[in-house]
Amino acid sequence: MRKPSLILASFITSLSFPVLAAELPVIVKIPRLTVEASEKIARSTLEACRKEGIQIGVSVVDRSGDVMVVMRDTLAPRVTLEVSRQKAYTAVNFNAATSTMENRFTQPFSVGKVDDLVFSAGGIPIEAAGNIIGAVGVSGAATGAQDEACARAGINAIQFELETASL
Repeated sequence: MRKPSLILASFITSLSFPVLAAELPVIVKIPRLTVEASEKIARSTLEACRKEGIQIGVSVVDRSGDVMVVMRDTLAPRVTLEVSRQKAYTAVNFNAATSTMENRFTQPFSVGKVDDLVFSAGGIPIEAAGNIIGAVGVSGAATGAQDEACARAGINAIQFELETASL
């Protein structure tokens, strides 16, 4: 008696798969951060740190973690370029500010040991219309909190455009 009901349930379930497949899109639209927006974020980030007397390196990456814009202030050490890129890369890939992950991956052989990931404050994801479109990373300030404040100032420079973007 159970066999016919199982066969019927399987048959009904199999009929629903073509409907589900027909509803799925064949392409995915991915919002992208423009180079103009990236440049405005980087420039505003640099200027925010300058107002505090801080020389930094700043990187803005797209959703894939690829660099869109990188800037280093006149006296910022060269290492700030690579560290800022890694902070931005980490923020976009984990969809979180790097300051929230500082103590998260401390065990040997954990994800925190993967190349190009930096779990110290100064990396912040960039969102538009509920979508992650990139991240900004800052390095060079005396503290991670200062790096992060400058990164937030950079994003705030285009916050209205990000909030009103139609995707």
